[in-house]
Amino acid sequence: MSFVKCISPLEQFDIVSLFSVYLGSVGFTFTNSAFTAFVIVASFMFLVSAVVANGDTKYVPSAVQTVRSNRYGLIVSMIMQTIGGKGRKLVPFVMTRFTFIRLMNLSGMVPYAFTVTSHRIVTLTLSLMVWFGKLYIGLSRHGIKLLSMFMPTGTPFAMVPLRVPLEVRGFFITAISRAVRLFANMMAGHILLKTIAGFAWTMMRSGVFMWVAHLLPMGVLFRLFFLETGVAFVQAYVFTLRTCIYTADAINGGH
Repeated sequence: MSFVKCISPLEQFDIVSLFSVYLGSVGFTFTNSAFTAFVIVASFMFLVSAVVANGDTKYVPSAVQTVRSNRYGLIVSMIMQTIGGKGRKLVPFVMTRFTFIRLMNLSGMVPYAFTVTSHRIVTLTLSLMVWFGKLYIGLSRHGIKLLSMFMPTGTPFAMVPLRVPLEVRGFFITAISRAVRLFANMMAGHILLKTIAGFAWTMMRSGVFMWVAHLLPMGVLFRLFFLETGVAFVQAYVFTLRTCIYTADAINGGH
């Protein structure tokens, strides 16, 4: 996040074209968003490959091994509590999704970096992948019986005309709600950080007295930075948890 060049706090979310390639009437544009995602994913895959190649297994786990084991245990526990034993096959998918979103969220905390998950198109794509996936799982396992999830057991007959439309709307709205939750939280926090940083920088350039006074917003900025880092982890966890919950509905065929 730049403290000097950006005029508006929203400028940090601008998608800028780095270069374009055209093949006849078809064009391809490589943006700063795509570059950030590529660098993070490539770096993560390189680190994982290096760990596997070196056989990083010890009788006494190192700090890095402990963190990896705890992260894996967190995902497995999440799946077992929401989906159950039927969700063991989804561990690689859920683990990859959690790691990807967490790294994309944290990328925006690096100065001059770009927050990929601060754009709706990215979060909506991630959300729709799960939505269509759970729809496919539900139809393949239950067929037409999957429609029973729109009328929970025990619903009074008089409430059916009202309950069913609400359940149908809730089924479709999940594809949007998770996307909005993720990008809105990342954007709001980064805008707040940028605004306070710009305010502190303006005070620094306004004289000796204001230079001393700028330490107050800088102290607030320092605390908010750690808070926003925590939000990046929490949002990745919440997005992954909701993925497991919605998938459990499709696998179990109901609420």
